[in-house]
Amino acid sequence: MSAPSVSFEFFPPKSLEASFRLWDTVQTLAPLAPQFVSVTYGAGGTTRELTRDAVATLHKSSGLNVAAHLTCVGASREETLAVAQDYAKAGVKDIVALRGDPPKGAANFEPHPNGFADSCELISSLADTGNFNIRVGAYPEKHPEAASQKANIDWLKRKIDAGASGAITQFFFEAETFFRFRDACAKAGINAPIIPGVLPIENWSGTLRFAKACGASVPTWLSDAFDKAVRDGREELLATAVATELCSNLMDEGVQHLHFYTLNRPELTRDICHALGVTPKTELRHVA
Repeated sequence: MSAPSVSFEFFPPKSLEASFRLWDTVQTLAPLAPQFVSVTYGAGGTTRELTRDAVATLHKSSGLNVAAHLTCVGASREETLAVAQDYAKAGVKDIVALRGDPPKGAANFEPHPNGFADSCELISSLADTGNFNIRVGAYPEKHPEAASQKANIDWLKRKIDAGASGAITQFFFEAETFFRFRDACAKAGINAPIIPGVLPIENWSGTLRFAKACGASVPTWLSDAFDKAVRDGREELLATAVATELCSNLMDEGVQHLHFYTLNRPELTRDICHALGVTPKTELRHVA
């Protein structure tokens, strides 16, 4: 079995120390020759400027194919498309288009009075520019706000039909979860590539919070294993083994690309990639 292609998600730094951590993360993972790397937006669009700066800097200085997250939250259509135009001028051709999470303290997403009503409107407008390869988010388990998993998949199809070329899933813990979702998407007529998103478990309690927020179910066996590993000081060893097995099971059933949520902590992701046969191919390119 050949090694998969990979991509990595980073989040923009909010401090000088975090800037160094991001750059260390990039230096650690860039030699694995990712197909692309993405940079997130904070809830409520709180990191819009930070994301734009991080994307521009990474694109210019690393030589990596950088995909910028762009959301509908907290900005007018004009402002959102101006950000996209800035990306195009900087040579960034990939965008991950998302509705976005509501600001802290807000229970539900409320469109900006002059903004995009939802992700489909954003995707359609970006597609009309002809400047971008657009990927979208996908939920292998029911989105917390979706009426049903069928409604979830119908919405994904609308996003693909609006102009997206592919999707990246939210994280999940068992390969069967992805396979059921992939089959359901195919049955619904979704032919675009769906990339599974993998979250290496750096911190078990933090992962449980993430899972609750996004509707990812936590298997009992996994919870029991991590509870014991935390007590025994073997959390990192278990995390590597669990993620590597998940990825191997995905690859056994035809998955050729894996997207890793790095949380700007690269070592665990690097070790998992090495275990899967993804080995260093290049040094990070510095551009003056």
